[in-house]
Amino acid sequence: MTTFPTFPTFPTFLKTTLFSTLALLVSAALARPAAATELKIATLAPSGSAWAKIMEKGAKNVGTTSAGRVTLKYFFNGQQGDERDVVRKMTGGQLDGAALTAVGLGLIVKDVRVLELPAMFKTDKELDYVRDRLRPDFEAQFEKAGYKLISWGDVGWVHMLSNIELKTRADIGKTKMWAWTDDVIVRELFRRLGVNGVPLGVPEVLPALQTGLIDACYGSPLAAVALQWYKKVKFASAQPLSYAIGAYVIRKDVFERLAPADQQILLEGGRTMGAELMKNVRKDNDRAAKAMQKAGITFVQAPPALMAELEKGAHEVWQALIGKVYPKELLAKVIATREACKCR
Repeated sequence: MTTFPTFPTFPTFLKTTLFSTLALLVSAALARPAAATELKIATLAPSGSAWAKIMEKGAKNVGTTSAGRVTLKYFFNGQQGDERDVVRKMTGGQLDGAALTAVGLGLIVKDVRVLELPAMFKTDKELDYVRDRLRPDFEAQFEKAGYKLISWGDVGWVHMLSNIELKTRADIGKTKMWAWTDDVIVRELFRRLGVNGVPLGVPEVLPALQTGLIDACYGSPLAAVALQWYKKVKFASAQPLSYAIGAYVIRKDVFERLAPADQQILLEGGRTMGAELMKNVRKDNDRAAKAMQKAGITFVQAPPALMAELEKGAHEVWQALIGKVYPKELLAKVIATREACKCR
């Protein structure tokens, strides 16, 4: 009698084949590298500037440390528009994050502008002391607004730049001074000083200086050099008005889609970059001021009478913005923390 080999029944055969196929698919999936996530980051910083160089270095480190799982693509030179445009694009999902000045940050969390009040800080140490201690509060506010605050950054001490010497309040009033459209602090200060500011976005400042639409502006020496504003002015105030800061933020939903290990890489990389930015930007601001002097720009010492008026106007601004930009309690906390520093 002829015997035939036995075969599994169809259901058993199907199960065996299905499990084998699934096992192969799972093995292949585990062996395949995770898809790279490219984060699109916008900034006003010019390419080639001190800020851009450090950001590019930070992006390279994140890419290397994450084995290519996370890459950062920067849009420099205000390619994505002024900071209001950038915030709008982040809200709309067109951008994943941004390196913003405090003006842009204030469009997300108003309270952060308290750190840029005129005449609030006299030294870098005061600012650092207050900012470090208020960081957890601001991080929580950005989280609530839908953003992860990755790291702080600096722009530097802000000076007035003009084509006439500014020695009196009347001199300031004669200028056609740029007033950043979204900078509520500057608008309030200029109103109290009798300055008719010309509202413009940052990318519009250089063309406005070139055409004569404005003949004065303000910024840190490094910003003035990087943005080429210094070539269109003759004088700068020796005493700064305030200290301009910034920060690097990522949309919270984008951050949370990253694997926990990659989130940590981004956070650690961002904080390393932020520390390097602060250190180098301060040195580069000093170098930029010297470069401006070498180019023929005179840094003018404001007479005591003008300084007194500016100080008075600054303190009036502090009070005027309570309830509009920040609560009274936050202003009091900043002042008390500053005084605890004993850095003056």
